[in-house]
Amino acid sequence: MTKQAVRAARMFDGERLVDGGVLVLMDDGRIADVHRGRADAPEGWPVREEPDGTLLPGMVDAHVHLCADAGPDALGRLAERAETDLDVVIGASLRAHLAAGVTTVRDLGDRRDAVLRWRNREVRDDLPTVVASGAPVTSVGGHCCSLGGEASGVDGIREAVRLRAAAGADLVKVMASGGAFTPGTDTTRPQFTDQELTAALTRAHDLGLPVTAHAHALSAVEQALRVGVDGIEHCTCVTATGAHVPDELADRLAASGVAVCATLGTDPAVVTPPEVVAMAARAGLSEATLREGAAALHRAGVRLVAGSDAGLGPAKPHGILPETLVEYVACGISATAALAAATSVGAEVCGLGRRKGRVSPGFDADLLVVDGDPTSDITVLRRPLAVYRAGEPVSR
Repeated sequence: MTKQAVRAARMFDGERLVDGGVLVLMDDGRIADVHRGRADAPEGWPVREEPDGTLLPGMVDAHVHLCADAGPDALGRLAERAETDLDVVIGASLRAHLAAGVTTVRDLGDRRDAVLRWRNREVRDDLPTVVASGAPVTSVGGHCCSLGGEASGVDGIREAVRLRAAAGADLVKVMASGGAFTPGTDTTRPQFTDQELTAALTRAHDLGLPVTAHAHALSAVEQALRVGVDGIEHCTCVTATGAHVPDELADRLAASGVAVCATLGTDPAVVTPPEVVAMAARAGLSEATLREGAAALHRAGVRLVAGSDAGLGPAKPHGILPETLVEYVACGISATAALAAATSVGAEVCGLGRRKGRVSPGFDADLLVVDGDPTSDITVLRRPLAVYRAGEPVSR
């Protein structure tokens, strides 16, 4: 590890913008010191100068699928791929995230725990930190059943959770409702009973693992809140007549403190194929309803994190998190809140709040530098000037 320093016009520290100049010193993979205003670096420390730059913590994408290559039917094709192929995809996925300024990812659904095995073999400081759930726990024939996480009944659910813990998972993901990309599943209904979901939660907490629930159905969101899960993915509140987040439910979600990942963010240059649009429409999902739901959650004060669902298809390539934040701001979320969702809040939800997501002495030297002020123009995140992982500049 080498000593590095970055001087920028301003800093987003994970919570707020600090203007008037900043000098950040990095040593041995950690942030050694943060000087506000004009300060000289110690002798022998090379300094990168960014006179109109903003320095931020490396971003956290709290919902990715590293095994999925972002091609058509990316999740569906996973069942046929050899694990050696998946290792190549995982590495390429992580490099794409890092180039976009994402230094930590939370993988929420690989095929038969392939990401967990890859991580056990490939602990590296030159790629993003990986927090992972392994294969999602789903009902028999349920959403993403091809990933290897089918379970049924209270005992079956408890055993599935035990297996995730034994494989080294950092959390458990449960498919509480159907999903648009698994034909035959229902986005308007829960996949498990209250007793089964409670069994998953109790067993996971006994093993020291949080639980996040994939929930499109309004009834599944209600169920997840009722049993007390730690996180909810999507939270679109789909019913047979459409998707809408009721104000009263949003208030209860806010009061509970549950972390919600709205999974916005698509590549504006990619035209979504008509068959995918039709499939989403049949599931009660559209870009407009997703944005309206995120806006309602934010207005109520729900604890939002930033996650892109990267890897699912051409419109959701790996490294798309800047577009997630652009969409957050477009639906009325302040730029400061959006940036916090992708830094300090995201790190806390991933269990890394004591070492990532903030520009502060002692924290990991995972940093992003952009040209301009993202609190006044969030789109500057699309053009990183520099990315540091564990104190080392990333080649881009």
